[in-house]
Amino acid sequence: MSPPLPLPPPRRRPPLADLLATNVTPLFFHLHLHLHHLLVLLLIIIVVGYAPRTARADCECGYLAAVHGGDSSNRRALFTDLLETDFARLAAGARDDDDHDDGDDDDAGPDASPIEGWARQAFNLTRERARGEYGELFAVENVGFVAAAAAKKGDAGLRLMVRAEIVDGMVPVAELDTQRLDLMWGTFRAMMKVSSVKGTCAAFFWYFNDTQEIDMEFLSKDFNASNGSYPVNLVLQSREAAAAGHDASGTGGGHFVRALLPFDPTGDFHEYRIDYLPGRVTFYADGEPLADMEGAAVPSSPGHLILQHWSNGNRYWSGGPPAEDASLLVSYVKAYFNSSTAQRRRDWEARCRDPTAPGAVCEIPDVAPGNWSAAADWFFADHANMTNNQTASGQSEEASSSSPSTEPSWSIIIIVCWLWLWLAAEFASAV
Repeated sequence: MSPPLPLPPPRRRPPLADLLATNVTPLFFHLHLHLHHLLVLLLIIIVVGYAPRTARADCECGYLAAVHGGDSSNRRALFTDLLETDFARLAAGARDDDDHDDGDDDDAGPDASPIEGWARQAFNLTRERARGEYGELFAVENVGFVAAAAAKKGDAGLRLMVRAEIVDGMVPVAELDTQRLDLMWGTFRAMMKVSSVKGTCAAFFWYFNDTQEIDMEFLSKDFNASNGSYPVNLVLQSREAAAAGHDASGTGGGHFVRALLPFDPTGDFHEYRIDYLPGRVTFYADGEPLADMEGAAVPSSPGHLILQHWSNGNRYWSGGPPAEDASLLVSYVKAYFNSSTAQRRRDWEARCRDPTAPGAVCEIPDVAPGNWSAAADWFFADHANMTNNQTASGQSEEASSSSPSTEPSWSIIIIVCWLWLWLAAEFASAV
């Protein structure tokens, strides 16, 4: 058997000095072509690299709000997270509340299907705890929907009921809370229609505990249609207020304001808004500032939002109980805020690559004279290519079936890889 053939020596590229000595002209020609094509490709890379930058998904760097500065100036605040719920749209697919004459069996009860991001509350308060003539019976069946087909024109949405019938010494009442408890600095908005039935308190508020609470409360007993007086109570509950028997009006510092609304809150839906910022809280109605509050009573903790409708017979506050069932209607809640959790902060930092890129930051439309309907009907969750990892319910089918694009831009990567392969092949052929 013949001995095995020796392996050929490995092919090595000749040193550059040898190439220059033995093959100067062909190498110069190839390098000239290489440089020509290289310049063209570098020009393409520069053009692509400096083309207008775009975000992978709209609003990936946050939501920009115009906020009141307390000195009649408007400032801007950026919030990283979103919670939007279109109760009116959810009501269209829900079973009607049993108090409307819609042809359904009255014993059927209201729709109690889960609401994404929210939790119906069920608990009792004794009269002593409630600080009233009656206790309060919070029941999930008092939180339901009014569908457009069964409601008066424009009244579709969430319905929080206060019942006239006393049960075991308690007034049946209603509460709905956000499930997220990490709402820190933010702008919180609710489109509501308040009951005209005397003897209830309708409330939209941010809550951490009884000494860190931001309230907007409507006492129907104080409404006076004859002189057009419709007050709303704006309150910061604090340690001082708790020490004064939970009466913020006696604490000073401007942490209790009874503001008169320029409209009848029982006649139509209006947007009520709370801006909770470091060291400052501002209250609005239909985009117009009602009051600014500062000082030690301003909360400094994360919390959650609450929609509440209640009565306990306290003649100094809610009055009542109502002589008939009373309804608080809510069309939507929109919350734009910064989360208190470290993970949410890391999520935002990971997705916000370039806040200057078009579409990376989205401006929040404000309800205001001349822009009421357009802003009220706007939901970021309704639009395709919105950033993910947010809390939204009641969005359109088109938006819910679409997900934001998380694909990276491959143009520069492809060009660079092709250039590298092309130069490698050309250089190999030259040697």
